[in-house]
Amino acid sequence: MPEPDPYENPKEAVAPTGAGGAMDLAMSEAETLERGGTGRPRSLWSDAWHQLRRNPVFLVSALLIVFLVLIAIWPQILTGADPLRCDLSKSQQGSAPGHPFGYDTQGCDVYTRTVHGARASITVGVCATLGAALLGSLLGGLAGFFGGWWDALLSRIADVFFGIPVVLGGLVFLSVVTSSTVWPVVGFIVLLGWPQIARIARGSVITAKQHDYVQAARALGAGSGRMLLRHVGPNAVAPVIVVATIALGTYIALEATLSFLGVGLRPPTVSWGIDISNAAPQIRNAPHMLLWPAGALSVTVLAFIMLGDAVRDALDPKLR
Repeated sequence: MPEPDPYENPKEAVAPTGAGGAMDLAMSEAETLERGGTGRPRSLWSDAWHQLRRNPVFLVSALLIVFLVLIAIWPQILTGADPLRCDLSKSQQGSAPGHPFGYDTQGCDVYTRTVHGARASITVGVCATLGAALLGSLLGGLAGFFGGWWDALLSRIADVFFGIPVVLGGLVFLSVVTSSTVWPVVGFIVLLGWPQIARIARGSVITAKQHDYVQAARALGAGSGRMLLRHVGPNAVAPVIVVATIALGTYIALEATLSFLGVGLRPPTVSWGIDISNAAPQIRNAPHMLLWPAGALSVTVLAFIMLGDAVRDALDPKLR
């Protein structure tokens, strides 16, 4: 009786058991791992999340940021004291029971003010980042997608803002503002921060709209709005998220710098920059006044920069 030909009935074909079969099995397992075990290829965001979960830098920075946000919203988690309650008889005294960070020049508890100072800094950083990211993404995305005179006009306006020194601009702009709230500082940072986001969004949109799927959507009759919202925008937003995350830490440092110079946040607002400014003249006599708010500021800025670096590495396959 003749042997059956496996090529006549593929279902009865037997997989090779030699080196070729082992190689096919390994390739199949690798493909399954690449798809995350779900049978479907990972998207950019799911693949980035897969990478972030395995990155210790992301985990440490994310946990630290969550802790900072919690104490910014509910400082009562760590202290129930009033940061504006001071006792001049304890001016510049060191650590004491119940007051581990000592007292400042006005006799205020440094620990309580350091905890409550997170609210102003986090609020300025988050609000300024959201404002700059939304405004810059909108203007830069439209300029990159439509081009022409709109692109040229936006580029020249952005160049003007790039030429303004940040600290000098803050001294001029905020010196005429009498409000002690965070919103003038947020508005100033958004005013000078959107051009950077706009330039990143413009370049990302120009790259995305050259892809074949965008050209295919255009050939099928999709309108400009649909292509921008459904095809170009989602595939161009990753660089903007990376830059905005890193910029958030920079904006927190900028707020502290402006408050240190006396044109940012003003008393009675509790801010790390204000406390650093008050402690600077007494750094030799009472270094603890400067150490704790400056340390909290440095850790916060470092956490957001580390988070931005981790997100950048996860969203950019070239860096893996």
